[in-house]
Amino acid sequence: MERPWQERYDAGVPSEIEIPDVPFTAFFDRAVAEYPENVATYFYGGRLTYRQLGRLSTRFANGLIGLGVRPGDRVALHLPNCPQFVIAYFGAWKAGAVVTPVSPLLAPREVAHQINDAGAETLVTLPRFYPTVQEIRGDTSLRRVIVTPIKGYMGRAARWLYALFRERGEGDRTPVEAGDYRWMDLVRRADARPPGVTVGPDDLALLQYTGGTTGIPKGAMLTHRNLVANIMQAHAWIQPVLTTGQESILSVLPFFHLYGIAACLHLGVLLASTMILLPRFDLEEVLGTIHRLRPTLFPGVPTMYVAVNHYPQLDRYDLSSLKFCLSGAAPLPLEVQQRFEQISGCRMVQGYGMTEASPVTHLTLLVGETPLRSTGLPVPGTEARIVDLETGERTLPPGEEGEIVVRGPQVMKGYWRMPTETANALRGGWLYTGDIGYMDEQGFFYVVDRKKDVIISGGAKVFPRDVEEVLYAHPGVKEVAVVGVPDPYWGEVVKAYVVPRDGVTLEAEEIVQFCRERLARYKVPKAVELRGELPKTLVGKVLRRTLREEEARHATDHTHTEVER
Repeated sequence: MERPWQERYDAGVPSEIEIPDVPFTAFFDRAVAEYPENVATYFYGGRLTYRQLGRLSTRFANGLIGLGVRPGDRVALHLPNCPQFVIAYFGAWKAGAVVTPVSPLLAPREVAHQINDAGAETLVTLPRFYPTVQEIRGDTSLRRVIVTPIKGYMGRAARWLYALFRERGEGDRTPVEAGDYRWMDLVRRADARPPGVTVGPDDLALLQYTGGTTGIPKGAMLTHRNLVANIMQAHAWIQPVLTTGQESILSVLPFFHLYGIAACLHLGVLLASTMILLPRFDLEEVLGTIHRLRPTLFPGVPTMYVAVNHYPQLDRYDLSSLKFCLSGAAPLPLEVQQRFEQISGCRMVQGYGMTEASPVTHLTLLVGETPLRSTGLPVPGTEARIVDLETGERTLPPGEEGEIVVRGPQVMKGYWRMPTETANALRGGWLYTGDIGYMDEQGFFYVVDRKKDVIISGGAKVFPRDVEEVLYAHPGVKEVAVVGVPDPYWGEVVKAYVVPRDGVTLEAEEIVQFCRERLARYKVPKAVELRGELPKTLVGKVLRRTLREEEARHATDHTHTEVER
């Protein structure tokens, strides 16, 4: 489908860009000053303009200062996607504080660990989570909790429906303990004048926790300069299709994940866009929102696009407003991309990166052809190379597989209070990603797999993504994950966990035969497990570690088959 912007897009990629020497709050202030009447957030019929958002964030900043929050203090946001997250996020920065987003879906002990590790003394949460916070707070560094009802900035009809069917004591007058505060009381009483706190580009902005899928979460220290650099790098790549002040972003990626913050919140503010906020991914709600509210951008993860592709009543929804979709957080299977582009008419771009890089390091071309299965080129101002797996020091030639390492202004300062882990990840100015890949002669990069996920079977290396790509081409497969499981003879063997498409019945032997015809013998799954869903992180990334742990704990009760090696 031809788009007007295609004529003015240069498929060449800029190698360098100018990065302003400002904190990220400068972009927020500019949006408020230049687009005050633009709708900043839309939340179930409730609208806040950038002027209103600016005033509320200033009041919240002054409210924090009045409670004793000082520059450098950590403020935890224990919230789903809602206007209060946006207000508190920029309000905390205006007070000079450091934000640490906390997933509301974490177990109490996990919440306590992050609060204590960050040393956060202030937390913003919802009434429904307040009892959990009270349960753990005696074992944490918390000194004050701010409680906000999620319905606070909904439209009138949505507020009434929420109060009628969902609220159950979660209103503005939710009882709070002495020393804690209600959001509306705090914001209404706070001064509306700028707080006068100086925030510099090298000040710490975010403690973003990562590593929960592979081990103990680590707090990546990201400065305002890191975040400014990365959003400017991404914007330079996609700006030919975007018009400041005229876009709207479907913001369903969770803001407690850096991908959601960068692709929705940061990009939204940079473009003075409307952020259409959804607290969770519900397929019919997402499709209905696109149909009714006509967003132009839809950042997501592959599992979201898989769900759209397989929705049986998709023809009821008009997706033509979308200019492009950005896929990240996990590899995007080619078949998923092609199908989504076909049904939506928009171009899909795949991003590669990690929390430690704010998070984007590579993007595929928005217009022009990216080689099949490539994760794209380094974003402007970013260096990337492939190094050997043994020493991590020797740069490998094109086509040879090794570890991907990157260097650029978006790379974190290090891990919070973890000098050993920092030294392992940052060496000689390079960030060691832990991903195995290669670069072709044209400079395009390819991610083969996570270093820790490589399966060594009988001495041969099997990359799970190679097997997953083949299985995604099977017409009856909806989702798939491949891991290595222990074997007394081979050391490890390949096991595939397969989710069939809705209404499709698959047999394990059918999956194995499909792989036999398309893969080397040692890559063919030795076991196949059919299941209704795969374990995922809150952003939708498949948890291979969980699958391996399940296998280690007990033999599966699901359908499987053994095949000849």
